[in-house]
Amino acid sequence: MNTWIGSALALLAFIAGGILWGWKGVILALSVVVFWLLLQFGRLMRIMRAASEAPVGQIDSAVMLNSKLQVGMKLIDLLPLSRSLGRKLTDSPETYGWIDAGGVQLEIVMDKGRVISWALNRPAEPGDTVAQSTLPTS
Repeated sequence: MNTWIGSALALLAFIAGGILWGWKGVILALSVVVFWLLLQFGRLMRIMRAASEAPVGQIDSAVMLNSKLQVGMKLIDLLPLSRSLGRKLTDSPETYGWIDAGGVQLEIVMDKGRVISWALNRPAEPGDTVAQSTLPTS
């Protein structure tokens, strides 16, 4: 959810609670907002726990992860798909890499926690002239 929308909804809950039920309504709105934040924190902790249990930069199938990627996808949506934290390749642009058992590497370029582009690098096979495919940057 957008930060502005979440803040506006929380403020609206406080105002509506205060107008309709006085201080009891404000306390109710505060309880609802805190509960929502705890749910989000719990979701983040589950995702990070699952990602921390796998080796950094290792995934089951780079091709399958490649097929599920979308431009604009948030990091919080990417981690459950990869089930692993990516290995940082470069700082500018912020690039992370995952590799599978077959040697296929997926490099994802991110900006402000969102996917902006990615490239799937396959290992060179004998007789192959092109071993890299670059995917959407639009």
